[in-house]
Amino acid sequence: MSELINILTETPPARVLLLALDMGEWNCEKSLAELAALCQANHMQAVGEVTQKRAVPETGTVLGAGKLEEARLAAMNLQAECAVFDGELTGSQLRNISEAVGVEVLDRTMLILDIFRTRAVTNEGKLQTELAFLRYRLPRLAGIGAQLSRQGGGGGGGGGARRGAGETKLELDRRHVHARIDALSDKLAELEKRRGESRRARKKTGMPVISLVGYTNVGKSSLLNALCGAQVLEADMLFATLDPTSRKLVLPSGMAVLMVDTVGFVSRLPHHLVEAFKSTLEEAAYSDVIVRVADACDPDREQQLEVTDQVLHSLGCDEIPQITVYNKCDKAGAVAFDPDILLTSAKTGAGLAALTAKLDQLLADRVRAVRVLLPYDKLGLAAPLRENGSVTAEEYRPEGLYLEGIVRAEQLHLLQDYLV
Repeated sequence: MSELINILTETPPARVLLLALDMGEWNCEKSLAELAALCQANHMQAVGEVTQKRAVPETGTVLGAGKLEEARLAAMNLQAECAVFDGELTGSQLRNISEAVGVEVLDRTMLILDIFRTRAVTNEGKLQTELAFLRYRLPRLAGIGAQLSRQGGGGGGGGGARRGAGETKLELDRRHVHARIDALSDKLAELEKRRGESRRARKKTGMPVISLVGYTNVGKSSLLNALCGAQVLEADMLFATLDPTSRKLVLPSGMAVLMVDTVGFVSRLPHHLVEAFKSTLEEAAYSDVIVRVADACDPDREQQLEVTDQVLHSLGCDEIPQITVYNKCDKAGAVAFDPDILLTSAKTGAGLAALTAKLDQLLADRVRAVRVLLPYDKLGLAAPLRENGSVTAEEYRPEGLYLEGIVRAEQLHLLQDYLV
């Protein structure tokens, strides 16, 4: 991934023109700012914007003829190599707008899919991204122009004797895409089965799971590195992390937990991506605590947390205890925050102690501090303290092994007879 980022920064970004239809459904200005950031994440530079306010979209082209002509002139004058539309378009709309503007046109979903295809690292991430892309592409196969001419024709003697050879390119493409979608779905189902087995094995160890969730580029990976000392890729760009990363963290009480860094959210995250990445996003649904992370210096942080909550709600996470963290507080300056919200800085370390203390508080019923004296023929019982807890004192005595430490509440019964 770091090599990819280096390559991208060495080549000049593609110049793109942003297009949008403002029907009052959302803040168009903020949405375009986010689209520009998405373009930047895909090594593109937004060089101009053309927007139109309308109650309903123009049939076939979304934007009116006058605005399309304005966009054509803007693309020519600004030397834009392509245009990106802030919304989802049909195949015919993509073709019509592209012909009118004179450059290739992508829509918001295609841009996000392209970012995911570039950033996916693990086999599962690549499969999920390809599946999302194919599901998006399938209804847009029609209307691609001359490519859809007949592969063959009817029989030479009339009557269509060779009907099989007359299958259209569109039909062949659809059949191929359907077959590939089925194959990818089967592979992902198998991977999801393995992921479920890993979750069950993890649950058996009793190690609590804490998920970092939030908008893309709010510093979740930086927080994970600051807390766990792990080197997970950090980059100041959207969707730097696609694949969930797990690291062990020992809390002040001595309890060991598993901290998971998840894929970031974005407003109007494409439905196909949510579906394809559901098994990855569901890491949050299997958590003991969810840490909602927002950017302290972003004026849209409340709206971004709303987007996060919408995705978490769709995954059935409403009953899981949550902590809200405003990260990057070192950049925020003097701002009045809700006292229930924790302020952190992965860069300076500010607020990290308060965060781990809060996690300890929420998970307090999971652990017990114990002192035990184990006979030498029962030393195997020390495993719960050594593996899943924390040993703070250890002493070999004539009558056995004396231990002080932290043990999980559900394993306390194993040591009950040897407590001192």
